[in-house]
Amino acid sequence: MTVRFDPHVHSAASYDADAPVDRLLDRAANAGLDALAISDHDAIEASLRAVERAPDYDLLAVPGVEVSTADGHLLALGVESRPDPGRSLPVTVDAVRSLGGLSVVPHPFQRSRHGASASAIEDAAPDAVEVHNAHTLLGVRNEQAQSFARRHSFPGIGASDAHSASLVGRGFTEVAVDANPLTTDALLDAIRAGRTTPCGRRTTTGQFLRKYLANAALLV
Repeated sequence: MTVRFDPHVHSAASYDADAPVDRLLDRAANAGLDALAISDHDAIEASLRAVERAPDYDLLAVPGVEVSTADGHLLALGVESRPDPGRSLPVTVDAVRSLGGLSVVPHPFQRSRHGASASAIEDAAPDAVEVHNAHTLLGVRNEQAQSFARRHSFPGIGASDAHSASLVGRGFTEVAVDANPLTTDALLDAIRAGRTTPCGRRTTTGQFLRKYLANAALLV
C-alpha cells in the first residue's frame, strides 16, 4: 500500500514552534496523512508523546528528533532516545543506526538553516536526503537536493518542516509499504529501499516571511 508520511514536523517543544502535540495530530489527520514524525530540535519527549496519542487520530506517529550535529542538522527517525548533539554528521548517522533508526539530512546545502554540505553528506552516507522541504521561497535548493540525491542514489524525502499546525502535510512523502497494518519498522524499511515519492507544495510568500520574521525576533 502507499502511505502519506510527513517526517519533519515541529511542536512547541522546539524553540521556534508553537503547536501542542494534539493539534499537530489533528491537523495531520485532516490533511489526509497516514503517518508523521514530530522531530523537534534536540528534544524527543513530545515525539514520544505523539506515538502514544496517534492511534486516537487513526495515525501512525514515528518517534524522532532533529539533531544538531557539528556539520548541520540530521533527522533521526525511529529512535526512542536522542542521539547526542554536537558530534560530526558521520558519527551521528552511525549513532542513529546503532539505535535502530533511519537518518535523513534535512534542507541540505542551506547553511542559514544549518543544512549539511555536499561533502559532509557524502562522508556520512545517510539513509535518505530531504529533497522537497516545503519551507522554502524559491525552491532552488530543493532542485539541487533532488539532483544530488539522484546522483548519489539516496532515497528522496518530502516534508513540511512545519513549525505551525496549519503547515503540517504541505510537504510529505508517498511511501510504498509492504505491510498492513502499517508499522514504523515497515515504513522505515520501505524508505531505506528507496520506495519513496516526494510530494507537496512550497509555503506561500506570506507564510515564509512570517516564519522568517519570527526567527529573527528570537535573535533579538
